[in-house]
Amino acid sequence: MGTITTSHGGAEPAGGDEHSSQPSSTAQRKTYPFHLKVMKWGLIPFWTKRAPDYSSMMRTINCRDDSLAESRGMWTTMKQHKRCIVIAQGFYEWLKRGPGGKERIPHFVKRKDGALMCFAGLWDCVKYEDSDDRLYTYSIVTTDANKRLRFLHDRMPVILDQGSEAMKIWLDPERKWSRELQALLKPYEGELECYPVSKEVGKVGNNSPDFIVPIDSRQNKKNIVNFFDNAKKASPKKEMKTEAEIKASMESTKPRKTVDHEGSEDNAPIPVLVTTDDIDTPKLGAKRKVDEVENSMAPKVARVHSPLKKAYPPTVKSGKKARSAISNEGIAMKKSLVRMAADGSQRITNFFRK
Repeated sequence: MGTITTSHGGAEPAGGDEHSSQPSSTAQRKTYPFHLKVMKWGLIPFWTKRAPDYSSMMRTINCRDDSLAESRGMWTTMKQHKRCIVIAQGFYEWLKRGPGGKERIPHFVKRKDGALMCFAGLWDCVKYEDSDDRLYTYSIVTTDANKRLRFLHDRMPVILDQGSEAMKIWLDPERKWSRELQALLKPYEGELECYPVSKEVGKVGNNSPDFIVPIDSRQNKKNIVNFFDNAKKASPKKEMKTEAEIKASMESTKPRKTVDHEGSEDNAPIPVLVTTDDIDTPKLGAKRKVDEVENSMAPKVARVHSPLKKAYPPTVKSGKKARSAISNEGIAMKKSLVRMAADGSQRITNFFRK
């Protein structure tokens, strides 16, 4: 977070009186340049001699509005001329649940229009005795929570709209603390957005841009179950075929006989319905043709001569002549051609020769 301060700092205005009243009108108000400065959260008063411990700094990260209404306390000096604006995307608050409020769920609060938030704050600058460096620190002024955030916590930062008259009055270094400044410390009336975020934000040292992402969005992105559910919705579900449909599709792919005819213009063969017995069991005449072709093809098949043939002669069973792998393959091819001729089918090349 960054803070905006005026260059007037903690000094009194030129020619001003400590007990002087506020400027008579807005037209007489002087303009001062603004400075954007990085400061440490947790105000340390300028009179501090040594660096405080962590717990002491945590007690001054916020300043209650009712504390500024009093004319005493450590805030008396800062509220006079050391007022600033703290710029942030939003702020965190923890919702307590369960017995004794042991379960704490972090929530992120931001403006609904997405603009940056401007918190009313106080600042100071300290220089320790053992150091030459100056340390700038700040505190955020808080007030009662509005209706939107009352379920979450009873307090909230004082939010000022950008460029508003309230912000100009708050940053005017010539204005001492008055009822007008005190009246600015009220609940924010604009629209805010609040949602739960990751519990990792509560661990000291953690820092991630995912800490301002709604917890529901983070779960949906990383949930593997949702991923597969979306995939199922995207692809249509395939219906299982019944046993009757599978048999019908197998019957449609079986080979069918054709016969020539002169009933059409192109004389295309007409399919003839045959039974499985006709396909699986060839006729006797076809078997004789197969034997004739087998005997005529045997001498013409080339044989492969190997030097191992003499050492390991082929074994002959039941007095049948052994055949090489090539001759068996050639005979099997001829057998298939003969079966096609026997069952009435023919080559497509023979059809176009007619």
